[in-house]
Amino acid sequence: MIHPTAVVDESASVDESCQVGAYSVIGANVTLGAETVIDPHVVVEGPTRIGAHNRIHAFASVGGAPQDLKYDGEETWLEIGDHNTIREYATVNRGTGQGGGYTRIGDHNLLMAYTHVAHDCQVGSHVVFSNGASLAGHVVVEDYATLAGFSLVHQFCRVGCHSFAGMGSAINCDVAPYTLVSGNFAKARGINTVGLRRKGFARETLSGLKQAYNSLIRDHGDRTQAMVAIEPLGEQHPEVAHFVQFIAASTRGVVRHNTRTESQSA
Repeated sequence: MIHPTAVVDESASVDESCQVGAYSVIGANVTLGAETVIDPHVVVEGPTRIGAHNRIHAFASVGGAPQDLKYDGEETWLEIGDHNTIREYATVNRGTGQGGGYTRIGDHNLLMAYTHVAHDCQVGSHVVFSNGASLAGHVVVEDYATLAGFSLVHQFCRVGCHSFAGMGSAINCDVAPYTLVSGNFAKARGINTVGLRRKGFARETLSGLKQAYNSLIRDHGDRTQAMVAIEPLGEQHPEVAHFVQFIAASTRGVVRHNTRTESQSA
């Protein structure tokens, strides 16, 4: 299952059910899980652990050293879960010692062509990155988030679960869960209603999220008072509770409804 022209390091651990295509390079300290397919002309550097049933398409570069001037050759890692698809020319870098040492990608994700996941990023599961979407270092992306084509996320930002960033979004603050953002710089456009309906969210949950959005994202009143006011909604709907907790934990501020960043409007 390994093409004769592929180069596989002696220290690599490749499950016997894997396929490695022509001219691909599997470097030192790489682990490939069961049924993972590496197409031709792929480079996987280590230390990298890739789980089962993944497919990495031609000319992708996975597990390369971080693009961080503070990186000094220390041993760091990349971990990729199961059932992920990484398309052509995508790049995923290992972590840095200063950033915790790990870049992690969960399960059932789609990284389309020319996407980039930088050092120390933590990407959840069921995430979609459309063509050209890129994460700077230390970004956290929660489950079921979607970044449309050529979206860019500033380092240390968080992208909440079930959120959607429109094409060409430039994101320099946290994107609250369940919201829709777009623009350069990104502006909150409301709850991701269409996406949430497609995923079967109840009408009552959507109503609760819209109330929380209006109180914490759209309005610019006292946020502490607003959080107290919508606390009963969080008791009824776990999604609202997560929405509130995400915003309360933000250190960069969140993408707001107006065109200014939160730091500019504070």
